[in-house]
Amino acid sequence: MKVVMATGTFDILHPGHGLYLEKAKELGGSDAKLVVVVALDSTVQKRKRIPIVDENQRLEMIKMLKPVDEAFLGNNGDMFDIVKKIKPDIIAIGNDQDFNIEKLKDNLKDRGIEAKVKRVDDYKKSELDSSCKIIKKIKNTDFQDSLRNCK
Repeated sequence: MKVVMATGTFDILHPGHGLYLEKAKELGGSDAKLVVVVALDSTVQKRKRIPIVDENQRLEMIKMLKPVDEAFLGNNGDMFDIVKKIKPDIIAIGNDQDFNIEKLKDNLKDRGIEAKVKRVDDYKKSELDSSCKIIKKIKNTDFQDSLRNCK
């Protein structure tokens, strides 16, 4: 059984996240195990923006998704520590993740980690196919009447 590792923020889940994880698991074949690493809030703030959903809730949601066999929070410091712990055969990089694949391969090799790195080329195109688009839509929507029942 091959172990595939996928990583991401997964803030405000949308169909693109599901497709990425589904396709990542397929990279390992029919009996692959998918292990997902969810970015810490501090990592999200450094690389993207303030997360809408906190890291523990994002982890909980990822664990509920059908393709996911195991999920962990990332760590502060050396991002390769969790890779050493998981020992993946394949590291799946999402279509919209801006990793330099060759540099990542070199970093893995330098640390004695023998994992293949593969990009998931599929991307779910829809009106709200990113967390940023969802946030923009929320910001531009007048919810005055519909929020009266929110607690």
